[in-house]
Amino acid sequence: MRIQDTPEEWPVTATATPFTGNKTSVRTDEVEMPDGSRVNRDYQVHPGSVAILALDEDGRVIVLRQYRHPVRQRLWEIPAGLLDIPGENPLHAAQRELYEEAHVKAEDWRVLVDVYTSPGGSDEAVRIFLAREISAAEGERFEVSEEEADMELARVSLEELVRGVLAGELHNTCLALGVLALHAALSGDGIDALRPADASWPARPFAA
Repeated sequence: MRIQDTPEEWPVTATATPFTGNKTSVRTDEVEMPDGSRVNRDYQVHPGSVAILALDEDGRVIVLRQYRHPVRQRLWEIPAGLLDIPGENPLHAAQRELYEEAHVKAEDWRVLVDVYTSPGGSDEAVRIFLAREISAAEGERFEVSEEEADMELARVSLEELVRGVLAGELHNTCLALGVLALHAALSGDGIDALRPADASWPARPFAA
């Protein structure tokens, strides 16, 4: 039997937005259960994100160390960012984020994995790309601010990152999923079996 997620939508009998922030909001839906009862479900409404596992010619991954206030930790992460423009091609957003955060470009792009980060409390969908054949980007570096102004950049072997995830030393969602997915791909059917960079993404449809 093939295990596969499927679309489904239970009736929403009422909805409200008690909080609207700069990038996200909180929605309260009254949802009708299969037995006819109704319950309220609160969740974060999120535009979606992209993340990039950029692999250099030596098999090292570009990682960034950044302070994350909600968890009160400085986390090692892979470059990532919001889909700021509705319907934006996620590949274009990923290319932009790789330039802005790591000041590199890549010639070879594949879809590594698509995930919902916390489907019980948020509709955030993330597409994680694999980027290879990287080189320095042209022009001046993107001017960063706030937490990003204090970021630390490093290149770390895939094996060391896998070890750190399994040892409970690295906790960022996109980093953990990205390095474990790439490790699985390399141990299985290989990178050429990954989906192309323009593969459809029902969670966040986009124009080619």
